[in-house]
Formats: sequence, C-alpha cells, structure tokens
Amino acid sequence: MDAELRMIEGKPVLRFERTLRHSPEKVWRVVTDPAEMKHWFPAEVEIDGRRMRFTFPDEAPVDSDGGEGELLESDPPKVFAFRWLTDVLRFEILPREAGCLLVFTAVVTNRLSVGRDAPGWATCLDALVAHADGTEFEPPAEWLSRIEHYVRHFGLDEGTDEPQGVRFERDLVWAPLDDVWKLLTEKTEDTENGVPVRAAHPGITPGEVTTSEAPRLLEYEWLQDGEPHGKVRWEFEHVPLQGTTVTLVQENAHGPAALAAWHVHLELFFAATQGEIRCPWPADREEELARRYSGR
Repeated sequence: MDAELRMIEGKPVLRFERTLRHSPEKVWRVVTDPAEMKHWFPAEVEIDGRRMRFTFPDEAPVDSDGGEGELLESDPPKVFAFRWLTDVLRFEILPREAGCLLVFTAVVTNRLSVGRDAPGWATCLDALVAHADGTEFEPPAEWLSRIEHYVRHFGLDEGTDEPQGVRFERDLVWAPLDDVWKLLTEKTEDTENGVPVRAAHPGITPGEVTTSEAPRLLEYEWLQDGEPHGKVRWEFEHVPLQGTTVTLVQENAHGPAALAAWHVHLELFFAATQGEIRCPWPADREEELARRYSGR
C-alpha cells in the first residue's frame, strides 16, 4: 500500500515513504525551501522565523484561504516538521546508499477525512519526487477512484450495528450542504409528498417524512409489515476547514443485511456527490458486503 493509517494517542496519523536518488542535502532543499515547495506542496508557503503562512490558489476546492502554521522542528538535513492549521506534518530524511528515504507523516484532526487526505498527499509526494528528478509531473485527472480506494482500505466506509440500529458516518469532501441536500432530494425542496427516492435503498419500505430541515436533516419512518418500525435519519454537517459529512442511522434495524444495503447506498451517494451517477443497483457488491459483515 502507498499509505499507512495509524492511531497514535487517539489521533489518526498517515504515513508515507518515498525513495529518492538524491543526497539528503538536495532533498532537504526541495522539502524546506518555499521556492522549491511551490512545485509540489498544495499551498504557497511563507516562512518568517517560526511563523508560517499558507495561501491556496484561487481554484482550490476548500473553504479556507490557507491559514497559518508554526515551524516545530528543523534539523538539517534530517527533520522538518510544522503545524498547518490543526494538522502536524513531519518530513524525515534518512540517508541510503543510493540516495535517501523520505518518511512523511501527517497527524490529522478528522479521521473520516483521511480517505481524501491520503490520495492528496500521495500526489504531492509524487510531485516532489518528480521535481527532485527534474521531470514533468502530470497530476491525476480522476480522483473518485483514488479516494474510494483509501476509504475502503482504511475501513472508513464501514457501518456499526448499535443498540439503536445501524449507523454510518461518511466524509463528503468539500461538497456544499445545499448541493448534497439537492442531490438527496433530487433537486427539490419539497419533501411533503413522500420520501425522496435517493433517501432509501431498494430493500426498505419508506413511510412518512417526520422531519425535514433543509439542508441538514431528513428523517422518515420505515415500515415493516405495513406498520412503522423505526426511523431513518440523514444528517449532514459542514465544519469549516474540515469539510462535509453525513451521518445515517436506521433505527431498529440490525444485522449484516441492513449494514450491507446502506453501505452500498452510501457508496453510490458519495460517487454521486463527485458527479458520477451509477446504475443499476450493484447486487453483487451488496452480497459481498453482507458476507463480510457476517464474518465480523
């Protein structure tokens, strides 16, 4: 795998390695000099003593101007570490016979976001290596499959079976709340005429909408044998500098089948937030997930 995810003192830590065919001194310049960093780091960097300032390009899909940070450690040509907003980034350069090994770690605030952070940092490090080599770097044109890869590998898509029912939390990257609400309700603010089709998977029978608070909360009854058996709740949240998340709960639903169905539904919903509508319903994927949840 290209990245590892560890939990250290309750915080998620991403770890990457890159082998470079250059001396530690050269790699140190690429890693620490703002004039060199502009070729691979996602923001422009200014360093004034221990104070650091970051500026995103205008087209960056984030709700921040980049923010500030602090230089935490500088030991040429071995270790360079700094805080960027709430994240702590550390670069360790280890000499090797044919060059050096770069070990990069990112201590992040939000565990759910590592599914997008990992491909982002992997791309930055690939750009760093290319710049050190003096070659052109072509950033990936497609991000959805890369995010999905890490989300699955790190288990960020898995639901839990709790006393209340099944529960999922998913990262929706930087999708605006209004956009995800319109996607869920199929571009209409009216939920009085029934539960939107996208708010229920094929195996569930929806009842009446009980709460609709655009663009944050949709709740409806689900039926068993024609009678209300519990509620399904979609809740969206946007946290500045962290992004958008969805929490989904189906009350009084338990077991692998319920987990697998919502797991698939949220995979499709996430893809839709990234502009990819997938049809038909992937029954094979649902069966695969049901077997996996049965084995937990």
